[in-house]
Amino acid sequence: MEPPTTADASRQDPGPGGFDAVLAAAVRDLPPGLRTRFAPAPTGFLHLGHVANALVVWQVARASRGSVILRIEDHDRQRCRPEFETTLLHDLETLGFVPDEPAIAELRDGRPSSYRQSDNGGAYRTAASVLDTQGLVYACDCTRTTFAQWAVANGARWAGPGCPGGCAGRNLDRQAGGTTWRAGLGRGEEAWTDLVLGPRSGPVADAGDLPILDRHGNWTYAFCVVVDDLRHEIDLVIRGEDLLDATPAQIRLGRLLGRAEPPRFLHHPLIRRPDGRKLSKADGATSIRDRLRAGASASELRGKAAARIGLARD
Repeated sequence: MEPPTTADASRQDPGPGGFDAVLAAAVRDLPPGLRTRFAPAPTGFLHLGHVANALVVWQVARASRGSVILRIEDHDRQRCRPEFETTLLHDLETLGFVPDEPAIAELRDGRPSSYRQSDNGGAYRTAASVLDTQGLVYACDCTRTTFAQWAVANGARWAGPGCPGGCAGRNLDRQAGGTTWRAGLGRGEEAWTDLVLGPRSGPVADAGDLPILDRHGNWTYAFCVVVDDLRHEIDLVIRGEDLLDATPAQIRLGRLLGRAEPPRFLHHPLIRRPDGRKLSKADGATSIRDRLRAGASASELRGKAAARIGLARD
């Protein structure tokens, strides 16, 4: 029987015990000492979805005698704000989520940190050079509009390696600015066994070659997270099921950057709105900051988040 594809993940039945039972079974056989991470982006305030992710991260780490690394993923310099970082650090402390490294105070004092992406541009430049020496990096002037127009003209979205403009063969000037840097990760699929969802597989280039640097000069999430997990020695990635489809490219990218074995992956259910959409900072989801200011307790917020994804109240 073929393993299910990533697209099947949201339809998987967690079983009669609910997600809490599935998670307990997944953690039972984990080796001790794994390193995982909680990695918020300071592009807005934390909401219940972030609390749900933190609950799973800390629960799995404690149950498996592992450790939690706090990483500030502020690669998007246009959207990130210092006040968002300050507030998320405060909210994490208030909710009782204490990382094993670094100390929250270390991030709060504003000094450069290996756990804040904006302080580590050298690491991303070095990783890009590793890909470049393999002949994988090229400049691309395709935009979202380019991809959308191609989809309309062809009756389907772009899928597979490359891009609609054939930029890999055009030799565009990478230093001219205004272009995206892409890395051609090759064809085919990557397979893995998700700790919750079981055997999974998916295409490496589901929507074209992987962007690693955007046209504004920001290193991308998909690139930074793999580089960071390497340098922070993360061997267990715990995140929402909305990122499941990103896994094949990240496994392949890690291998190209020298990672001998990919990390373990655990994708958990999302907190969703009544219409099925996930909670999002961009949609104006009620923030933890506002809930705390309105009188909600840390215990109440943790309990609400746990209940919404099927976890027992901690």
